Amino acid sequence: MPLKAFRGPKVWLWRWRRNPLKRRADVVEAWVVLGACVLTVLAGVLAGLAAAGSVEDGLARERAARRPVVARVEAWVPGSSSPHSSHASAGERVWTRVRWTVPDGSPHTGQVRVEPGSKPGTPVAVWTDPQGNLVSPPATASEAAFRATLIGLLVGAGAAAVPLVAGLTVRGRLERRRMDAWDTEWSRLGPQWGRMV
Repeated sequence: MPLKAFRGPKVWLWRWRRNPLKRRADVVEAWVVLGACVLTVLAGVLAGLAAAGSVEDGLARERAARRPVVARVEAWVPGSSSPHSSHASAGERVWTRVRWTVPDGSPHTGQVRVEPGSKPGTPVAVWTDPQGNLVSPPATASEAAFRATLIGLLVGAGAAAVPLVAGLTVRGRLERRRMDAWDTEWSRLGPQWGRMV
């Protein structure tokens, strides 16, 4: 059975208490740990909130700028939506050219996916930007909230990792220096113990 060093009960905040055995390295380590903890929480929360707010604002602006428009299919679309068609499988949409008019009255055309076998003039719902160009549908409010939360969490975790890793690195170096100092002291005092016994 291996021998284990005896450790007394864990005392919280021991580095902050008065103690004649407390070394300067203990005080420095206490401040490093406290600073790293505070910076980790602050960086994570602030960066996460800022990123989530920015994403949600951007998606809200996108929702406000994009408009649904009814476009019309320009030419007959090959294929059929019947299961016996050889051109497209059931539920598969095909690309075709459509035409629509923007609020200023100018005509626009573009490529969208429609049901196979669509006839000329078939109405198709499309989304446009303020210039009348085709765009993807905007995210709904719930989708925007989900995306903003997810990105906020990821950015917050990434930002929190920087001070956390820095604090752990500094603490590790302090620990190594303390161990080196103990080795130096032991090499100086250890042989004297053997003579005393």
